[in-house]
Amino acid sequence: MFLAVKHCQLCQRQTLLTFHHLIPRKMHRRSRFNKKYSKAELQQGVYLCRLCHKAIHKQYDEITLAQRFNTLDLLLADDAIQRHLQWAAKQK
Repeated sequence: MFLAVKHCQLCQRQTLLTFHHLIPRKMHRRSRFNKKYSKAELQQGVYLCRLCHKAIHKQYDEITLAQRFNTLDLLLADDAIQRHLQWAAKQK
């Protein structure tokens, strides 16, 4: 699902956005995540351009995203994501 044109929360490019769950939906049914997070926390996410959304899922599997990269700040602090952002900033 795409949203109207806005700024990507990672690369800041103005384009169509997709919703990225910070804790992937696949992990929501696992008891470890159900016990640790509320339903509202499991539904939290960020709006990303397709390039950034694809890059995140290409770089990391769902369990890694859920455990290590479950906030926007943690995503922004990652070296691999930073390399992607440098590349994405040069794209139209």
